[in-house]
Amino acid sequence: MNTPHVVVIMGVAGTGKTTIGPLLAARFGVPYAEGDDFHPQANIAKMSAGTPLTDDDRWPWLDAIGDWAHGRAGLGGVVSCSALKRSYRDRLRAAAPGVVFVHLTGDRALIEDRMSHRQGHFMPTALLDSQFATLQPLEPDEAGVAVEVTGSPEEITGRAVTALAALSERTR
Repeated sequence: MNTPHVVVIMGVAGTGKTTIGPLLAARFGVPYAEGDDFHPQANIAKMSAGTPLTDDDRWPWLDAIGDWAHGRAGLGGVVSCSALKRSYRDRLRAAAPGVVFVHLTGDRALIEDRMSHRQGHFMPTALLDSQFATLQPLEPDEAGVAVEVTGSPEEITGRAVTALAALSERTR
């Protein structure tokens, strides 16, 4: 896959979106945007208190990410966003029709272990179950790939690059 695509790195908390996103952006030579930076303070306060967000909480956040992705259309970029539900991805695609998703996937135990070692992140491991309960994996008609999160960040990024290249070849 060659830029100027906008890639959304998606998945439940703790899959490594904030780690893999910048590495992928560097591989493609495009900017990276941290999805958490688009959250209003009220959302961060809710999550910090262990309260899952509602869809109504998420719409302005998704719209802000969609606006960023739209602004990068034709230029390329990588943005992290959990995008757990099809409706969330549909909303992002409505704003930026050419986005492609990389779904970081992994075993719950591995992800919980990674979350327990994070420093300074507002998302507590207690919300992981709600994330998995909400998750709707990519469907066959959605432009995107699933990438397993085992191994080093460089290995995961390499698998994402390979999967995106294969996707690009299939859609030509």
